[in-house]
Amino acid sequence: MNIQLADIGKIIQLSIAPVFLLSGVGTHLIVLTNRLGRIIDRSRRLEENLAPDALPHDVELDELYARSHLINRSITLACLCALLICLVIAALFIGDAMEIELAKLIASFFVLGIISLIGSFAYFLREIFVATRTLERDRLRRGAGVVSLKK
Repeated sequence: MNIQLADIGKIIQLSIAPVFLLSGVGTHLIVLTNRLGRIIDRSRRLEENLAPDALPHDVELDELYARSHLINRSITLACLCALLICLVIAALFIGDAMEIELAKLIASFFVLGIISLIGSFAYFLREIFVATRTLERDRLRRGAGVVSLKK
């Protein structure tokens, strides 16, 4: 097992794409955690001001609770994706350095990582739909009607 500098360079070149994917997943996680933080902050404000007969706040708290679960699932899948991509990178180095055939394992980790990322985006999209539906319901409840952008 004599590893040459050229071999390490080749491995680094192979790991560039997964590293870029990892960077994108990290950015996605920042967006998700920011949304979760805003949901938690809004929930705390509502709970502090909750009166015994505050039915609209109860409905909003239930929606915020549902949204937080969707975001948590999205975060979990994004983290799983990141871990699997890290395993891809590690397996690339280990397989080449120890001359072990890990192509199927690497491909499996990569595909599972992409599936996890797809799931994360699906939960994120679902959370956005719930948030948008909540805004629409609140607008209708206030009797705002249709807002025109024309002047």
